[in-house]
Amino acid sequence: MAVNKTHNKTRATGASVEELLSAVEHPVRRRDGYRLLELMSGITGQPAEMWGPTIVGYGRYHYKYATGREGDAPAVGFSPRKASLSLYGLSYGPESAGLLARLGKHKTGAGCLYINKLDDVDEAVLTELIRNGYRYVTTELHHE
Repeated sequence: MAVNKTHNKTRATGASVEELLSAVEHPVRRRDGYRLLELMSGITGQPAEMWGPTIVGYGRYHYKYATGREGDAPAVGFSPRKASLSLYGLSYGPESAGLLARLGKHKTGAGCLYINKLDDVDEAVLTELIRNGYRYVTTELHHE
């Protein structure tokens, strides 16, 4: 069996986070993007870094699957997409299910948390989701 040596298409790019956020057309989504930038930077203690063209990530972890696929990914992050805010890394920890139940209006899918606007959720619960997701991915999750 051949080993799959493909790597994650989403990689740290060195692009400007400010350029991404300032170009967000929807004013509420742009405002929420700046709020998430401040919130995630403060919680993680990490600088914001662009991953691919649209993901703002914080910290990183290395993964390796049994298939041979491996790469680096942001520990937590977000993308201010047209349809909603996409948040990454917040639903992996053991506490996430209980926190998500108290978050407010949101959807989940494929490892992502989708929020229309930050006003729809409890920011204290979101803060705990970010804190727990970051801690889980960077200290508790083993990617072997």
